[in-house]
Amino acid sequence: MNPAWHFITGEFPPAMGGVSDYTRLVSAGLAEAGETVHVWCPASPGPATDPTGVQVHRTAGQWSPADLRRIDAALSDVPGPRRLFVQWVPHAFGRRSMNVAFCRWVRRRAREGDEIDLMVHEPFLALGEGTIRQNVAAAVHRGMVVMLLGVARRVWVSIPAWAECLTPWAKDGHARFCWLPVPSTLPVEAAESRVARVRNAMNPTGGTVIGHFGTYDQPTRRQLHQLVPRLIEAIPGIRMWLMGRGSDSMATELGDLGADVRSVVGGTGPLDASELSCHLQACALLVQPYIDGASTRRTTLMAALEHGVPTVTTVGRLSEPFWASSTAVRAVPAGDLGALAAAVVELARDAERRRLMGAHARALYAGRFAIGHTIRALVDDRCQAMPGDRLVTGVAS
Repeated sequence: MNPAWHFITGEFPPAMGGVSDYTRLVSAGLAEAGETVHVWCPASPGPATDPTGVQVHRTAGQWSPADLRRIDAALSDVPGPRRLFVQWVPHAFGRRSMNVAFCRWVRRRAREGDEIDLMVHEPFLALGEGTIRQNVAAAVHRGMVVMLLGVARRVWVSIPAWAECLTPWAKDGHARFCWLPVPSTLPVEAAESRVARVRNAMNPTGGTVIGHFGTYDQPTRRQLHQLVPRLIEAIPGIRMWLMGRGSDSMATELGDLGADVRSVVGGTGPLDASELSCHLQACALLVQPYIDGASTRRTTLMAALEHGVPTVTTVGRLSEPFWASSTAVRAVPAGDLGALAAAVVELARDAERRRLMGAHARALYAGRFAIGHTIRALVDDRCQAMPGDRLVTGVAS
């Protein structure tokens, strides 16, 4: 009898967040493939049974010892062997990201016979790059990771760089690392008439619509403050549209730079998935500067690929090697805003290159990153091993 999947996650819809969207997508995909799937998450409004057949248990509370005892009792009521698929982000499990009791609970579940799979979205905070309090948390995170790696049957990582970070902490050396890129969590809206309507609304004069899709953390905000005025000066008729949570406030912030910026920059604010898809497709191109580089953990980049939107992005310390030479994106070094602006201007002037990039982006996504690859890797229990130099040539399939 195959083990039932039990997703252990700090968030699940209707709670918002990247891990929430990922968990919904993958759990639904497994259920549609005929697997038995349960999700264990904190309380939030929502049905106990997802429309895809996933059983949702909103009983985790704050992941306190009392909450974990309650989950233990409920898990015991679920028949058959169990595979706990832990969505690892240390900040997701309470106690100010230092919930050592949670990791002890996972270890105990392993000793009692549950299989443990670890899906690493983010391993731990960096040491020596923050306050004393942050450094304490970073040290505790490493101790927590040692506990989890010691009992994990497989360690799935969203980017190969996480395997490099985690390998020194796999003390007994038995942990097997598997690359499992994060797919896009935004379905493609296929109605061309809706996309055309959005495009006309975004720029009725027919100029070049350049977009950015993100959540607007401070590094991104700083880059947009420097980048947007350069693009406005260099590209006649430009309209700049910001999409994603916080995009409306970011547009207002940029508007404070002056009337010339305010007149061409807009923010969509919150949109449902269908409208957001239309807005992405209405853009001539996207500019996606990531401070640590493009990588397969970036759902915003994955959405751009799936939608076939030509994208200018950055390569940095967490980037997989293939981004630098990919024909599906135009990549420049992270932090080089001059090169980033020049690449956007060049692509804005070349409609044929944008068309080819869009086609290559869709092909890359379908061939390597679509949700079907994720589901097959998990169901077939196969993975692409992690070489030390990150020169990975394929994905789990």
